[in-house]
Amino acid sequence: MADKIVILTGAGISAESGLGTFRDEGGLWAKHRIEDVATPEGFARDPALVHGFYNARRVQAASAVPNPAHTALARLQRDWPGEVVIVTQNVDGLHEKAGATAIHMHGELSGALCFACGHRWTAPPQMSPGEPCPACAAPTGRPDIVWFGEMPYHMDEIEDHLLGCDLFAAIGTSGQVYPAAGFVQGAAYAGARTIELNLAESEITGAFEDHRIGPASEVVPAWVAELLD
Repeated sequence: MADKIVILTGAGISAESGLGTFRDEGGLWAKHRIEDVATPEGFARDPALVHGFYNARRVQAASAVPNPAHTALARLQRDWPGEVVIVTQNVDGLHEKAGATAIHMHGELSGALCFACGHRWTAPPQMSPGEPCPACAAPTGRPDIVWFGEMPYHMDEIEDHLLGCDLFAAIGTSGQVYPAAGFVQGAAYAGARTIELNLAESEITGAFEDHRIGPASEVVPAWVAELLD
């Protein structure tokens, strides 16, 4: 039976599609404090600011196109004889645009969530304070994004995949955000081989057996070609 591959992707895989990480200078994140736009407390203080921030990100993501790293992973998922599970910290939807399927542990910009009843629906291009829930009509709509201090989605499913994989890869991650930064230890403990593909060394580079350093659009297609060929 072919090996099972689990791949974690972070903001670095989408940077070459024009979507900067929150550590980049000059991007959307550089204009705001994380505490103001990416926490439940920030949303409670100033929902207009938070909605405006995610409205801008939603527009930006809608116009972005997958780069060769995304298309390479879609090819791997399509052509690998075993199972390829993509777990992403990204909310931009570029894996799906490239033809892949992914588990979105931090939510999606394309989604909206009701604080009151937990209903989810497709977000309109522009959300605003008092956004009504189509299920319960409460004015408590928010972006369906996991903010700092909240529990990521699908953790039980992700843990099962990590414990059952033969190869774990992390692509474009900083290694600074948990629980994703701990995935490599979990996979390695279960006996998986591990590889990091990144633009530079991360906070957790030492936890991986193998490393590929360089732009995602170059190192990811080359790695996928090695696996398939």
